[in-house]
This record gives sequence, structure tokens and C-alpha cells, in this order.
Amino acid sequence: MNEEIIQNLNERLDSAIGKGREILEDEELQIRLEEMKHQTEDTIRKHPIKSVVIGLAVGYIAAKIFTSDD
Repeated sequence: MNEEIIQNLNERLDSAIGKGREILEDEELQIRLEEMKHQTEDTIRKHPIKSVVIGLAVGYIAAKIFTSDD
């Protein structure tokens, strides 16, 4: 019984890894990601101070979320 469960999980994991590889190797996705990268770089170059302030704010908020004392 346990071997069946493990075998099933292994098959599902292999399938998920295969689908993930297909997604990452998608040429259209790679082109879109490259375009987004260039747009982001251009925006940061045009507005460096705003970019730093936004980065600090996001970092501060993320730190508050992940280090909450609940």
C-alpha cells in the first residue's frame, strides 16, 4: 500500500516537473520575459530615486510580513 502511494506521488512529481520544464523552455515566454526585463531596466534608469524608494518600501513591508511576532 505505501509503495503504491509513493509510486503515485513519484509519477505526479515527474509529470509536474515535465510540465514546468515545458513552460520554462517556451520560446514565446522567454521573449516576453526578456521584453519585461528591458522595460524594467528602462524604467529604473528613467526614475532611479523612485525605484530605490519603492524597493525600500517593498523590502520593509516584506520584512514586516515575514517577521511578524504572531
